[in-house]
Amino acid sequence: MSNHLKELRYREKYTTKVMSEKLGISKPFYCQLENRTRRLSYQMAIKIAAIFGSKPDEIFYDDYVEKNKEI
Repeated sequence: MSNHLKELRYREKYTTKVMSEKLGISKPFYCQLENRTRRLSYQMAIKIAAIFGSKPDEIFYDDYVEKNKEI
């Protein structure tokens, strides 16, 4: 997710509050997802991607690859 999710949110001019409302979760929960302090479920990735008219891989795949390079 790193900065890509945040960049998408900024591009659409969505606040963290708006995103949390669209996803039906609390604002702190959303912030934790965006800042990677909470694990992202596949179902949540699908919901987030739908908000941006995208597919989960288009938003989150690069982060997955980068994270696994470190291992």
